[in-house]
Amino acid sequence: MKSKKGQVFSQLGALGIGVATLVILLAVTFLIMAQVGEQTAEAAGSATLAACTSNACNATVELTNAAATIPGWVPLIILVAIGGLILSLIAVFGRR
Repeated sequence: MKSKKGQVFSQLGALGIGVATLVILLAVTFLIMAQVGEQTAEAAGSATLAACTSNACNATVELTNAAATIPGWVPLIILVAIGGLILSLIAVFGRR
């Protein structure tokens, strides 16, 4: 059975893997959204997505605007997770 220190330190590895996965998923998602936006604008005959007036263009712009707020939350989530791990470390090492 692992000690409490080992459990806390193993959570750091899980946090690192989770953050790396999140970064990769966000990068791939935003690349796909950029390509879809360009193709939608071209299909509508517009030079840019912002100048497009079709329903597909409007939906793509709305999706892009909604997804643009996601990266702002990522640092906050990471800080909360790290804070929880630090509190766990303090609880484990503070008992001695």
